[in-house]
Amino acid sequence: MTNRERCIKTLLCEKTDRAPLPMWLGFSPWGLTNIRWQQESGIADLDVAKYFGLEPFFQIPPSHLGPVPSFDWKVFEETDVYTVSLDWRGITTRSWRDNSGMPEYISHPVKTPADWARYKAERLQRDQLPVRLPDLKKFAAGAAVADAPVQLGSYPWGMFGTARDVLGVEYLLVAFYDEPDMVRDIMQTYTTIWLDVYEEIVKVVPVDHIHIWEDMSGRQGSLISMAMVHEFMGPEYDRMAAFAARHKIPIISVDTDGLVDELVPAFLRHGVNAFMPFEVQAGNDIIAYRKQYPKLGIMGGLDKRALAAGNPEMHRELDRAEQMLALGGWVPGFDHIIPPDATWDNFEYFMDHLRKMVFKE
Repeated sequence: MTNRERCIKTLLCEKTDRAPLPMWLGFSPWGLTNIRWQQESGIADLDVAKYFGLEPFFQIPPSHLGPVPSFDWKVFEETDVYTVSLDWRGITTRSWRDNSGMPEYISHPVKTPADWARYKAERLQRDQLPVRLPDLKKFAAGAAVADAPVQLGSYPWGMFGTARDVLGVEYLLVAFYDEPDMVRDIMQTYTTIWLDVYEEIVKVVPVDHIHIWEDMSGRQGSLISMAMVHEFMGPEYDRMAAFAARHKIPIISVDTDGLVDELVPAFLRHGVNAFMPFEVQAGNDIIAYRKQYPKLGIMGGLDKRALAAGNPEMHRELDRAEQMLALGGWVPGFDHIIPPDATWDNFEYFMDHLRKMVFKE
């Protein structure tokens, strides 16, 4: 069985020779983590994928799925600790110079319905397709020989996720009530742009997976009700699912942190069949999800905090991994990027044991 076949069949919960063990977010270190691991391992050019023999995961064709033209990058403040700048999405952020964590969002490009009308008119026109798609011939040639599946969509593109980036989370949550037509229009407009781009890509490259980034939940669960999910997001997910069905794309996945117990069944109604990363500290238990949803593709769900805690916490997660490997339909990985409190010795110990389980060594 090829790696591409194994990745696809695993997420479809079909029988495979073994689970894949790819390099993806679930094994990726933060910048400070990688610096620590380089120092502790003594390997100056440490490459986690090569060191552990991790396999290729989804390849993403190059495309521009955001505002065109992009916003001009500007620096407003710079210190030894952080930089405040305007990014290409029009978001003002405070970013940490040592890459130690997520940036802090300060302001967003749309503050009123009039701002949205101007943003849409200036940066989200459907005649921008030539700018959004570079020449795909080189990617197509590489994809034809690479033993890896192909994915449409990636961070930061999703119905809720992108609307949140455009408006900011507080304004978005209020706008569901005060400006519902604007929220619908943001989701519809962006989905139309993405589908325009995707239609061109599938003409050139066989596609296996559509990925949608949302990050719309916390420890308490979803930031909006399931009624709102179905009313506002559901129609756009249905459009994605119809596109996938037309082009025989078998996998549609959602990425959201936080507790997803309500979101999983809600999105299953709209064509989603895979989820990630199942954050443990938010209350997710991938074994329970596997038993409740036997056809749900599961990515991640191992507690990254165990890498700092050491034994017996790491063996608790290895036991969880062993159970999930037996149950199937699981792509191994931790529940987010690995923070700098994880030692190299612990990570190496864990990965050596996990490899033995996956490859039945």
